[in-house]
Amino acid sequence: MTELEFARRGVITEKMKAAAISEGVEPEFIRDGLAAGNIVICHNIKHANGTPLPVGTGLRTKINANIGSSSDDTDMQKELEKARVAVKHGADAIMDLSTGGPVDEIRRAVIAETSACVGSVPLYQAALDAVRVRKKAIVDMTVDDIFAGIIKHAEDGVDFITVHCGVTRSTVERMKNEGRLMDVVSRGGAFTIEWMKYNNQENPLFEHFDKLLDITKAYDMTLSLGDGFRPGCLADATDRAQIHELIILGELTQRAQEAGVQVMIEGPGHVPLNQIQANILLQKRLCHGAPFYVLGPLVTDIAPGYDHITCAIGGAIAAAAGADFLCYVTPSEHLRLPDVQDVRDGVIASRIAAHAADIAKGVKGAMAKDIAMAKCRKKLDWEGQYALALDPERARSVRDSSPVSDHGACTMCGEFCAYKVMDEAMKR
Repeated sequence: MTELEFARRGVITEKMKAAAISEGVEPEFIRDGLAAGNIVICHNIKHANGTPLPVGTGLRTKINANIGSSSDDTDMQKELEKARVAVKHGADAIMDLSTGGPVDEIRRAVIAETSACVGSVPLYQAALDAVRVRKKAIVDMTVDDIFAGIIKHAEDGVDFITVHCGVTRSTVERMKNEGRLMDVVSRGGAFTIEWMKYNNQENPLFEHFDKLLDITKAYDMTLSLGDGFRPGCLADATDRAQIHELIILGELTQRAQEAGVQVMIEGPGHVPLNQIQANILLQKRLCHGAPFYVLGPLVTDIAPGYDHITCAIGGAIAAAAGADFLCYVTPSEHLRLPDVQDVRDGVIASRIAAHAADIAKGVKGAMAKDIAMAKCRKKLDWEGQYALALDPERARSVRDSSPVSDHGACTMCGEFCAYKVMDEAMKR
């Protein structure tokens, strides 16, 4: 049985117990959340070295780091280093989105090398196999080709898969009727629409959703229902196409959960600050409280080179409003494939957002490190501050770059440090 089915029978499994320990909650809390569909435990039974990742209501907000090769950059070792750096700096999950070079080898190496949760988009695999192996155009993929890609990823041990099941003929029509500035920016969504239009058929992942459920249930993979119509700019946010897709995803969520399959929902995208909370509320209401996994959201379109910051702003607001899983954005978003330093910067920025949100929504233990940091700062305990920092290496290097005299403070205030002044004042 799947973890969802065990939970609905009142059984607490070893994975539930491990999740409870990692989150500092009771096992019954995890079981009840699973049974209700507002918590998932991402772990493919084939991912032998993988650590199950709990995501959902009442739990610490999780971080995902996207990596992956492209046709212009196929270096496998670079992608493995990105995975290592992402996990080292606090990513809970890695999504391999490779579309160039030895994609099978990259995915399998990432899964073998890390105990972190691993996600993927199998449609990319199906498209690549169609072109490389079967010598077809992407639009000539068969339904069997598409499902073969899903099975390949399941067999390799991928823990959650993004599938664009809500990209349907009716959603495309709504987008066309309303009009959009940037149409579709989701790669999986664009592939699907191109295939549908060329073949004059409905989306196979929507039409054959039960087959998809049979496959994912066999591996207890988590379905991440993708947002093919996520807005790619602020002007397209919260329009009819996006919301219509979300309604479809809510209906598919019910079908999946009834079949015993764990589900989370993916969300936008580029969203103005004043629409973020409404987007979270809509998703939670329409998708029956399923965990929400958001890309950003980015709160402005004009910060290329700094989109890890626009992502952190939107991510903090989204998570505070109830989003459960943040997909990072790096400084190179919209500009190029991220390098190792971009991955590090993106992970840290999203961790800041997630932690700030966890404090706001009262996640158990979220404030503990902040209180400890305040005590260390008051005592000018620099080693203690480094140990508590989200990025200890960065904190230490910044301080060391501006040497101090023997007053023990930093070079901002020196001997006039407020901590030192107050310490002397309170002794009198």
